Amino acid sequence: PVTAGSIAVPYGHVIGNEKWRGSEVAQRLQGKVRLIFEDGLGLVDFHLSNRTCILFISEADLVAGDEFKRRLVRFRNASSLRGIIIVEKTQISDQYYSGVQKLVVLELGMVLLPVANQGEASQLIIQLVSFCVREQSRERGSNPLVRRLRAPLAEPAALRAVQRIPAVGRAKALLLLQRFGSIHRLCNAPVHELQQVVGQTAAQQIYRF
Repeated sequence: PVTAGSIAVPYGHVIGNEKWRGSEVAQRLQGKVRLIFEDGLGLVDFHLSNRTCILFISEADLVAGDEFKRRLVRFRNASSLRGIIIVEKTQISDQYYSGVQKLVVLELGMVLLPVANQGEASQLIIQLVSFCVREQSRERGSNPLVRRLRAPLAEPAALRAVQRIPAVGRAKALLLLQRFGSIHRLCNAPVHELQQVVGQTAAQQIYRF
């Protein structure tokens, strides 16, 4: 399971579980939010910020049995992230909804948001992303780092160059450019500063490279 601090979400981005690539939700999010796909998100479907994530319960999950319930309980027990549960409530799955509501709201104390389909789910995610961005902006206030994030940090050439470093995907490349501002500063960064952004293992690989 993913715990708080193990996933760093670049400002204003969404990190989606690789299993959602090509789905209707992902297709509708493209162009509306900056969506990055990553493996290894475990129980989480979408990360909206470093603290907030979404677990999506589809119509198929509801009909298939209790596996989704075990997944929610595992997440609640293992993670300190703020989890939002989106459930696909359709004519077919409606009979299971009250049970989901009881588990999520009363037993686990989590937020439950019903949607009619994946298209509606994508609209909800877009709204939640906007909320998370506003929340992060308030927390950071006049932090000069935020201004740097909104600057042209992700110039295509710079982003492509950083992604050529072993162990650096798009999400880490964005974080590194946000933190250091330029490839020149990144190249001269000591290991301990790199570790603060990407963790010890990746920092060592970047430094050696």
